[in-house]
Amino acid sequence: MNRTMNADQINVVGGGLAGVEAAWQAARLGAQVNLYEMRPVRQTPAHRTDKLAEIVCSNSLKSDEPGTASYLLKEELRQGGSLVLTAAAQTRVPAGAALAVDREKFAELITEHIANEPRIHLIREEVTTIPTDEITIIATGPLSSDALTTEIMKLTGSDQMYFYDAIAPIVAADSIDTTVAFRAARYDKGGDDYLNCPFDEDQYARFYSELLEAKSVPLQRFEATRWFEACLPIEELARRGVDTLRFGPMKPVGLRDPRTGREPYAAVQLRQENLMADAYSLVGFQNHLRYGEQARVLRLIPGLQNVEFLQFGQIHRNTYICSPRVLQATMQMRERPNLFFAGQITGVEGYVESVAMGWLAGVNAARLAAGAELLEAPVGSATGALAHYVSHADAKNFQPVNITFALLPPLPELARRKARRKRERRALQVELALKEWAEWLEQNHTRQEIARAI
Repeated sequence: MNRTMNADQINVVGGGLAGVEAAWQAARLGAQVNLYEMRPVRQTPAHRTDKLAEIVCSNSLKSDEPGTASYLLKEELRQGGSLVLTAAAQTRVPAGAALAVDREKFAELITEHIANEPRIHLIREEVTTIPTDEITIIATGPLSSDALTTEIMKLTGSDQMYFYDAIAPIVAADSIDTTVAFRAARYDKGGDDYLNCPFDEDQYARFYSELLEAKSVPLQRFEATRWFEACLPIEELARRGVDTLRFGPMKPVGLRDPRTGREPYAAVQLRQENLMADAYSLVGFQNHLRYGEQARVLRLIPGLQNVEFLQFGQIHRNTYICSPRVLQATMQMRERPNLFFAGQITGVEGYVESVAMGWLAGVNAARLAAGAELLEAPVGSATGALAHYVSHADAKNFQPVNITFALLPPLPELARRKARRKRERRALQVELALKEWAEWLEQNHTRQEIARAI
């Protein structure tokens, strides 16, 4: 990275969801951006292509149902002119109340937009050092290269923080036995977007027993096993008790087997992977079993006895920094104000959460390049709540988080008295947060500037 910078030029390191969003927002606000992506020069343990914004885990961006915290964060980004949310809308596949995408078309569309943006220069090379005198956004995600991770840890002054994450398998649609698997969405939300594989009690008991006995891929030796609680492998969940899966990813609540007219004892849901509908992923079935063991155990699922696996589940190690020690709510380093971090490496967990931190870092990097005052998103918004968490949480017990209402300020007492039911309170909280977010965008001119550029 021995390039001469203009005053308004920005480096973005990492072409994942946070990196492309940061680059896009900075470019939309007039900055010249160098976007560095090391693939295909160097691959990661989880990626399969050289496309930008390649999704390696679930193809779902979680719930888009109004009244949920996940919807609130998405709506804020949509109002802020998010490239990722725009591409998600254009490559959406049926998934009930969730926003799921055709991962290949999604990555292709974003790569095309970035390539066609004249203010963004896409550079395919590995970055191993961080410049000291240039505005730079580190958005390398949880799969940063070893060399860059070492540099990041030197800067942040903390031991390496990590957790293990797992990926769910994908199967061929035409190998699913649809005389057993039935179409439905839980509580009929979204119609019949999911395929459901129903278990009776005996089938579940056998599956559970075989899952416990299955052999896993060993983790790194001499390293403590740390899992992200919201994305535990199914075999780790199973070890917590015989009914843990039935009350987790295999819960049958809200589903009715048309053959019996009753809820099954347990169920596995399959979500459409692409617009061609020729591939389905096993929802919540991330695992780190050996491939042969996956094939043997997962073919015990009713309807999948002859299934063809297009991708097996796998495991990868995610690295993140102790953000409360080093970051401001602007996504700047406290001691290096020309250096920003964005995405999962900051300690947020989830695709949309990563995009939100990329959005904020990109906007602020552009403002820094232009000599404008930097912005802190309002803490009453989902974006601001996440930024506040990663910059103000207890550093001793810092753990990655998804967006939840618990991160937002509580409703005023008067509002709580009016909205007695939980659903009403959540809807009101979303309404107030979106109002505060819209006002903040208007006051800081970000909405108008982005809208003009698009």
